[in-house]
Amino acid sequence: MNMNTQPASNSFGKPELALMLVTVFWGATFLIVQLAVTVSEPFFFVGLRFGCAALAMSMLSFKLLKGLTRQELWAGFLIGIGIFLGYSLQTVGLQTIPSSKSAFITALYVPLVPLLQWIFLKRKPSVMNWLGIFLAFAGLALLAGPEGLSGGIGKGELLTALGALAIAVEIILISRFAGTINLFRVTIVQLAVTSLISFIVSAGVGETVPAFSWLLLVCTLVLGLGSAFIQVTMNWAQKYVSATRATLIYAGEPVWAGVIGRIYGERLPALAFLGAGLILLGVLVSELKLKWLGRHKMPAE
Repeated sequence: MNMNTQPASNSFGKPELALMLVTVFWGATFLIVQLAVTVSEPFFFVGLRFGCAALAMSMLSFKLLKGLTRQELWAGFLIGIGIFLGYSLQTVGLQTIPSSKSAFITALYVPLVPLLQWIFLKRKPSVMNWLGIFLAFAGLALLAGPEGLSGGIGKGELLTALGALAIAVEIILISRFAGTINLFRVTIVQLAVTSLISFIVSAGVGETVPAFSWLLLVCTLVLGLGSAFIQVTMNWAQKYVSATRATLIYAGEPVWAGVIGRIYGERLPALAFLGAGLILLGVLVSELKLKWLGRHKMPAE
């Protein structure tokens, strides 16, 4: 990303609005996936979803595929594994927990990123990073309900939290390869790898091909084509919006999921809302600290 193209002002323009619309769509995807798994088994649906997205991206960037390199194949393969684990675990978890709860637990990936960077890249988290991690995990325990307070987080919550961990690894992998690869080519590879692994696992665990369903078709097209469109939108918008500011906008994803879930009829207890608030606060605290660090380190670089 060319940081010089980002505006210095704090005005809220078209790029920020585009990212906010992306976040609203992301919030809605949790409910869409929950509806889809009522007519399809989870791994098979993940394969459909990302296969559709890969096809759509290929149609948009077909000519670019001719320059695909070995490094881009490797990067796409590794990132694709991360996406598969993240979204498959999230999808399986949605069979037993509400979409709004899933969204807030998935948001754990933001404070998890500095923790994983410390473990694998030896980048020690700041005090505010640790605070964000503590708040987020306290929120997870509350969001899990009475079982979470007694140390017995349910299967759906645990699988979704592991999915958030996989998404955090995916983000670190993307950062690792950024600047050395073509983003569009790698995106196509990672989407295709995710779809292929999902179908292989689906067959391996004995899932059956679902009967034709208009609901499944609509969910697949909305999420597949929507994912391709969102990727292009993000690539454009983040040329003008800093990574920190973008992540703060993305932090609204679980809020929108909660709003959409409530409109649909989901009702979380008061304790769960407190937990959701703590997770969101942990996300914001962690990212705001990253922004503070960026301002102070810039002159020395």
